[in-house]
Amino acid sequence: MDQLPEEITCNELNIKLADGQPVLLLDCRQQHEYELTHIPGSTLLPMDELVHRQAELRGLEDRLTVVYCHLGIRSLQVAAWLREQGFARVQSLAGGIDAWAEEIDSSMARY
Repeated sequence: MDQLPEEITCNELNIKLADGQPVLLLDCRQQHEYELTHIPGSTLLPMDELVHRQAELRGLEDRLTVVYCHLGIRSLQVAAWLREQGFARVQSLAGGIDAWAEEIDSSMARY
């Protein structure tokens, strides 16, 4: 299997979601950020809790996983760590939820 690019664009992700493709959306921000706004269907797994909660992801290593944060910096780090743990199909959302709110869902709160 070819390795996926490190990042996925908002438009590419939106197409996959609209097509009903199974995508594990991981929000690696903090609880207060998630409560402010998040992509529907996403799971909150803060970056600083990842190591202690990685067992929650067991069995999902082959699933397409998209990690996002505010601007796409933390999520790049989380995606790289997940690849090291055997997640072959993980990508970071380019530009994070800020880009998603700008490009896909303008009704979302921005901060």
